[in-house]
Amino acid sequence: MNIPELLAPAGNYEKLVTALHYGADAVYMGLSGFSLRAKADNFTEDELRQAVAFVRSRGRKVYITINIFPHNKDIPLIKEHLTMLKEISPDALIISDIGVFEMASDITPGIPLHVSTQANITNYSAAKFWEKLGATRLVLSRELSIEEIRDIRNRVSLELECFVHGSVCISYSGRCYMSSFLNNRSGNRGECTNTCRWNYRLMEESRPGEYFPVYENDRGTYVMSSRDLCMIRHLDTLAEAGVTCFKIEGRMKGINYVAGVVKTYREALYSLGKKPYKVNEQWMKELAMFSSRGFTTGMFFGRQQDDGYNHNDDKAYRMSHELVGVVKSVSNGKTVVSLRNNLKIGDPVEFLSSGLAHRVFRVTEMHDEHGRPVESGRNENVVSIPSIPGIRENDIMRRPLNISSDQ
Repeated sequence: MNIPELLAPAGNYEKLVTALHYGADAVYMGLSGFSLRAKADNFTEDELRQAVAFVRSRGRKVYITINIFPHNKDIPLIKEHLTMLKEISPDALIISDIGVFEMASDITPGIPLHVSTQANITNYSAAKFWEKLGATRLVLSRELSIEEIRDIRNRVSLELECFVHGSVCISYSGRCYMSSFLNNRSGNRGECTNTCRWNYRLMEESRPGEYFPVYENDRGTYVMSSRDLCMIRHLDTLAEAGVTCFKIEGRMKGINYVAGVVKTYREALYSLGKKPYKVNEQWMKELAMFSSRGFTTGMFFGRQQDDGYNHNDDKAYRMSHELVGVVKSVSNGKTVVSLRNNLKIGDPVEFLSSGLAHRVFRVTEMHDEHGRPVESGRNENVVSIPSIPGIRENDIMRRPLNISSDQ
């Protein structure tokens, strides 16, 4: 069994560096105007050029998303964008619209084309259609079961990619109009406001202005809010079904999420190379360290069960650790950290470093960027703390939420 590719989100340059640092084989990114994550930081054209060059220098792959559902006014801009992409030559383009697919085939004939999950590939006939058009990879619909994936695998020869971790949309593979209707921002053009995550109340038609709470728990109702997808326990089954790329959702999520998820799934893929595949329970603890809605296996084993939604949870979101900073350099017994949160002497911290994860250290001394001793630092400050063997540049420093500085 070949080990599938691990594909990670790169919502901006820092997330790109983080994803590669923790073991992603490839990253996906895009410009705001052509990507279904328009609210992610994303890249300018110049940054996109730099990003592609950086990924190539690391021997990894980079895929560019052009997966909006375009209108007539978008076509000239997409053609210009494709002309630019022909020059920088990423490893693939991720496309959902058949017209854009044809344009890309004409303008960028040497760049492989991947079909986005937004194309709703839910059957082998559609898979064969895209294969005939020249697609090299299909990002399968989230609504497929493993048995359906296996059937598609047996009927086509191109690569198959599926999501294994991250947020799950309540609508069919993201084709949702709720955000457009309620907030005038289209999820199909990358501007989703996550209206399915809102807390709703009921109003009776003849009593305008009288709002009645709808309770599933004391926090309100989340009938449309799915738990997050997590397939780390079943990667062997997916690989055996013919999936060649495992994709992580999350271009709008922070570097704490990117680092932890990529590191954990990288370890799982190492284990996948051995027989039998053994799930390390520490992986689930790691995945619980940053914000999530709890986990589900989605539709992979059939219809998602009721416990795949946040109906009766005490908390719709949960996390056990928060991001403190990113290691910028390690030398002369000092670790220089760019802070993303407040930090003070005595605080407990952990480093997402090989052999150090889950070991808690206390900050015993701290200096500012001029070498002066300080008692604390704030977000965006650069500070140095004593080094610990094993810490690397670009490692994440985080803080456990259940341990106070007084303990």
